[in-house]
Amino acid sequence: MDVINGLWVGVQSALQPTTLLYCFIGVFIGTLIGVLPGIGAMATISLLLPITYHIPPTAAIVMLAGVYYGAQYGGSTASILLNLPGTPSSAVACLDGYPMAKQGRAGVALFVTTIASFVGSMLGILVLVLFAPSIAELGLKFGPAEYFSLMLLGLVAATTMASGSPTKGLAMVALGLLLGTVGTDVNSGTARFDFGVPELMDGINLVALAMGVFGIAEVAGGINQKREGVVTQKFTMRTMMPTGKDMRESVAPMLRGTGIGSFLGALPGTGATIASFMAYAVEKKVAKDPTRFGNGAIEGVSAPEAANNAAAQTAFVPTLSLGIPGDAVMALMLGALIIHGIQPGPLLMTQQPELFWGLIVSFGLGNIMLVILNLPMIGMWVAILRIPYRVLYPAILVFISLGVYSVNNNTFDVLMVAGIGAVGYLLAVLKFEAAPLMLGFVLGPLMEENLRRAMLLSRGDLMTFVDRPISAGVLFCCVALLLWSAWSGLKAFARASERKDDFPEAQS
Repeated sequence: MDVINGLWVGVQSALQPTTLLYCFIGVFIGTLIGVLPGIGAMATISLLLPITYHIPPTAAIVMLAGVYYGAQYGGSTASILLNLPGTPSSAVACLDGYPMAKQGRAGVALFVTTIASFVGSMLGILVLVLFAPSIAELGLKFGPAEYFSLMLLGLVAATTMASGSPTKGLAMVALGLLLGTVGTDVNSGTARFDFGVPELMDGINLVALAMGVFGIAEVAGGINQKREGVVTQKFTMRTMMPTGKDMRESVAPMLRGTGIGSFLGALPGTGATIASFMAYAVEKKVAKDPTRFGNGAIEGVSAPEAANNAAAQTAFVPTLSLGIPGDAVMALMLGALIIHGIQPGPLLMTQQPELFWGLIVSFGLGNIMLVILNLPMIGMWVAILRIPYRVLYPAILVFISLGVYSVNNNTFDVLMVAGIGAVGYLLAVLKFEAAPLMLGFVLGPLMEENLRRAMLLSRGDLMTFVDRPISAGVLFCCVALLLWSAWSGLKAFARASERKDDFPEAQS
């Protein structure tokens, strides 16, 4: 199916009343949780997963995707107004967005972020349309060895390129892989790591794990967050309109940020957060006057917002085309597809064209809805920022408990999500990121399955992974990433040692 025909099928699917409704619900909820700091797209998608059991698959995936990219729009609102990022990728917007707010230009900053988000998203969708079919066609040439190597690359990239300690990231990936082995082995029928608990014979519930590490842990960690001030500004369309100079200074950064975000979003293990930070660094590097950054430079707002929204769209390229999630949110989206009996990968485009192309067309419709939601309704989002956390968080915990119970009507799942949430909070306190754990949990069973297939086809010969050119190339990238991470770690250790040695001299 060529792109034109595919898009026509997608238009017919996306314009169904049910799909349109759930698309609107997704982007509305996404904007809302993006505005509210400390909740995040992962926790919200985890909370909504039980609901997707009762709606059509296409509408369910469209809604969850809307939450994801809708949160990128809303995340900048709290960053600009309160200096408190609504999402991790919106943290960069604090650097220049909040100074603009203190200068009385909060409305202009919000307007520019909305336009930058729209431009980045729409161009990111274009990249998705152009490259996803080619990648899917290449994916048809993949065998079990290639899939195993590619999934391994995704996990290695998640540990070496994500923020934080690579060692801690590797530990969380290993924990995720271990949790993925819990349950009955498909090949032998043997129960593994169930510790005599019958409920664990089916494995750890994806919804319970996601709600625990991203829902309860995020809620517990965000209770003590302090807001820097109360929003008192009033916004009208006149106060939000940027000047001609603002727009001229924003166009090129938007395009550069979109390019960076589109590229990084499609790579496993990077995602919107790294894209936004890199876009900001590039703009500061190419600026004629870098001292403006951090003091209300409009380029410091437009480029990162275009980058994180473009990355949010192109992150679907490997997930839909190859079945390889690029980050934790995409891992959860992959899990949602599998829950509905849909196997992501090269055949998705031909076997489920209504879902594949309907999802892509819904991205465009959803972004148009987001512009409508973000510009005229900014007053409502500002009012929501005044909701006390003591009211908000108990309600979230109640919804988490109801949601996880509704999946299997089993109180064990509620106890499991509480236990996982406690462990997740402890890991967060110790600076262990939960995202690599989710990637390991989702990819672990798929890696094991492809490893067994590859070994069966090669009659136990491990050389099959290096004899096949694509697999060997991907494994080479894995080794290169590990070596680069080790080298970077040694350099950082050496710099820290030098500073430590120089400290007594500085004191004297």
